[in-house]
Amino acid sequence: MNNKYRVKEMQLTLQGEGAMAGTAVVLLRFEGCNLNCSFCDTEFAGVDGHGGGVFNSPAELAKAVQSIWKSNLSVNVLCTGGEPLLQLDKALIHEFHSRGFRILLETNGTQIAGTGIDWICVSPKSATIPVQNHGDEIKIVWPQDNINPKNFEELKFDFFWIQPKFDKNYEKNLLLSIKYCLANPKWRLSIQTHRFIGIP
Repeated sequence: MNNKYRVKEMQLTLQGEGAMAGTAVVLLRFEGCNLNCSFCDTEFAGVDGHGGGVFNSPAELAKAVQSIWKSNLSVNVLCTGGEPLLQLDKALIHEFHSRGFRILLETNGTQIAGTGIDWICVSPKSATIPVQNHGDEIKIVWPQDNINPKNFEELKFDFFWIQPKFDKNYEKNLLLSIKYCLANPKWRLSIQTHRFIGIP
């Protein structure tokens, strides 16, 4: 169990990707990752982002998340990174649930998700084998070397997404993603809508 939780950023926003797109969430981006993907477009080093910091207990972090939520409805907390499962432990999951939070997870799949997580999105990365092989959705950033979406089609997910890699070749990647989804209808196109409407 962690003694402290290191958070890069934490803020109220809308989920921009996948089946939960458009849902109000508290974005909780944990610091750190166990991978070093050349195409990563996320800043997860340090604790200097908006709302970031070091939190000394599950209760302290949960209280900070709750203070950001602007509704009487249950908090949707989107745990991402980096790799959130390096820090999202049983104690924090329990604390979130004790306050009625709904826990949404985005993981690279190299760590096993603890019980009690309400929504699991796995995004496999090149040269890794996901050990978290079931959940609500799987999202492949496309194109990636050494990743063949067909190798994931028998896994237990409800939604299968192809998401164009956001880099200098984005327009080409988008066309490749569209082409792949048209040829392989099991897969749906996921667009990072937050990038186009200017929110985190």
